[in-house]
Amino acid sequence: MKTAKGTALPDSLSRPLSDRRQRRSAEIRQRLFRAALTLFAKKGFTDTTVQDITEAADLGKGTFFNHFPSKDHILIAFSDMQISKLQEMVSAMRETDPPIRSFLGELTTRMTEEPARAPSLVRALLQANLSSSTVRDAMKENHARGHRLLTQMAEMAQERGAFRRDVPASELADVFRQTVMGTLLVWSVYGDASLPDRMRAALNVLWGGLAVANGAKASR
Repeated sequence: MKTAKGTALPDSLSRPLSDRRQRRSAEIRQRLFRAALTLFAKKGFTDTTVQDITEAADLGKGTFFNHFPSKDHILIAFSDMQISKLQEMVSAMRETDPPIRSFLGELTTRMTEEPARAPSLVRALLQANLSSSTVRDAMKENHARGHRLLTQMAEMAQERGAFRRDVPASELADVFRQTVMGTLLVWSVYGDASLPDRMRAALNVLWGGLAVANGAKASR
């Protein structure tokens, strides 16, 4: 957009007001979300208050409730982020033909990179699932979405000859998810640097059950 004299306006001024507001709102929400995750890692979920979060984000306390109904909803946003990562990985697998065993390792790394920074967050997710019906209901929906995506992944692996076909893809997806989540939960009790080794050992054992018996195929 140009002025009467032909000078171009900055994008921030030429962009429609509603677009700028939406972008600003998204930026504030992201600041609150990241500040909350950092504090959960340092102080734990229970000991972190909404005021702590807004102070860390350099925002007014009332701003928080414009974006999240409660502190628990940070956990829902976290779960949504994890599902988005999974969607990206499954979409990438659909468009390419990666070695499946390597793909599982990369997928696990992507899905655990945020929890690895904050073991207390993993414990908070479990606690919220047990104590908050709001979080639990949202988590159920995301678990269902995650299962569908992992089932698609397992189906592609079966079609490409990497996963066994005598077990339904949905069951293979369940076993993979439970292995990763169980390993993550046990590690969260310790919160040390052992997560990569724990996950690698779990996947090595799991691979023996997922892969087809043919050694050449299993190596994919």
